[in-house]
Amino acid sequence: MQNKLYRSRDGKIFGVCKGLGAYFNLSVSGIRMIALLLLGFNFIFGFFGIFPIIAVYVVLALIMKPEPAIKPASELEEEFYQSYASSKKLSLSRLKEKFDSLDSRIRRMENHVTDRSYEWDKRFRSGQ
Repeated sequence: MQNKLYRSRDGKIFGVCKGLGAYFNLSVSGIRMIALLLLGFNFIFGFFGIFPIIAVYVVLALIMKPEPAIKPASELEEEFYQSYASSKKLSLSRLKEKFDSLDSRIRRMENHVTDRSYEWDKRFRSGQ
């Protein structure tokens, strides 16, 4: 499975720096130092002030999906997590459809097994 960009669940502030460090295979300290240097550079030289850098950080925190609590074992699990993280309402509707489908299959099996003809077919096949 390829490396995905996620916010870390155990980062300091929103987990953005730790997530970027994991994605680019860099140390978290290095990413944090770069962020602080950019913040200080903008503050000292007064290009844009500190608010745009903070705004970019907050926007990244909102855009980046949180890291899955348990790493997906397959592509199907990865696809489910991506859809769930993108749209919880859509994912819940998919789950409801799946469970409704399973419920209808179980009802059909129950009806078949509890039908009187099932018992007669069973007896006929066993030779009783």
